[in-house]
Amino acid sequence: MNVNFEFATATRIIFGNNSVEKLPDIISLMGNNILLVTGRNTARAEKAVAKIRKRDCKVEIFSVGTEPTTKSIGEGINMARVKGCNVVVGFGGGSVIDSAKAIAAMVLNRGELEDYLEVIGQGKSLSEDPLPCIAVPTTSGTGAEVTKNAVIKSTEHKVKVSLRSNKMYPGVALIDPVLTHTMPPELTASTGVDALTHLLETFVSNQANPFIDLFCREGMERISTSLERAYKNGTDLQARENMALASMLGGMALANVKLGAVHGFAGPVGGMYPVAHGAVCACLLPAVMEVNIGAVKMRKLKEPLKRYDILARILTGDNMARAEDGIEWVKKLIEDINIPRLSEFGISRTDFPELLQKAKVSSSMKGNPVLLDDVELTTILEKSF
Repeated sequence: MNVNFEFATATRIIFGNNSVEKLPDIISLMGNNILLVTGRNTARAEKAVAKIRKRDCKVEIFSVGTEPTTKSIGEGINMARVKGCNVVVGFGGGSVIDSAKAIAAMVLNRGELEDYLEVIGQGKSLSEDPLPCIAVPTTSGTGAEVTKNAVIKSTEHKVKVSLRSNKMYPGVALIDPVLTHTMPPELTASTGVDALTHLLETFVSNQANPFIDLFCREGMERISTSLERAYKNGTDLQARENMALASMLGGMALANVKLGAVHGFAGPVGGMYPVAHGAVCACLLPAVMEVNIGAVKMRKLKEPLKRYDILARILTGDNMARAEDGIEWVKKLIEDINIPRLSEFGISRTDFPELLQKAKVSSSMKGNPVLLDDVELTTILEKSF
């Protein structure tokens, strides 16, 4: 088999406990008028902001209360332009970092944001380079600090789509596992399964390659021994470090290899309902694995089945495990960390046909290891419900 692949990631990655202390030094080399994007709780960034201001830097705070929407991104772009910001820092979870990347990308690129979006827009290319962007994650799940896209919700179209460009990789990804210690168990669970899903889906993707496989294997192994530990004890240093590293590896993987049916459905579900992305992925993952494995067996696709066997061995730690054992391991994990079912988020079966049609045209679905028919796609929703 010929091996062909490309790989890109953030320009510079800084990883380690208490590495956030380096943020003021990094910023001072990139600009002096900073738009700092945070979540609802701005308190965790206050210490860093105070130190940045001591460097004779201006800091404007833009708080993101929900997952990015076309409206909130537009407000952030306008603020950065009016204040003359020359650096954007995302200090928070995946929604915050996606917002920061989108704002940084659009400040110097004119026209309507919607024109640059996939699926609902024209997917227009960025003509100007984004402002320098620094990503500081405070959760372990999305891997957004090392990806080239921002997921944005269009309330008008009731769907989540991406603003995507090779120009959008952050200039610096600063990953400090200590910042994740305050994540509550529920958020630890949903973001952790999101990270697992990134690694698992890229490992079995129809675009998988040996280089990305290295990230997937390492990341899945770390999650298999650490997610439940981090869920039960948020200050477990080793578990938090493993989850932060696995999240980053998942981001590197998904930025270079397409995902699959879990994320194919996650975008439409998140667009139609106020459900956190990680929670949706966690609900769907066991059913997608089960339907995919059944489909590759029915179609006698040896390579995808082999990959499901391998990931089962990684997750269970059992060298004799088979694909079905991986399904059972994931089901037990989901149960042990109390992930709810889709029905508990207010999702209705009457919306299944619309969800199915939107999922079929999503970018992520193109990476699924097997082309699923409508019956198989509906089965995923039924099993997750």
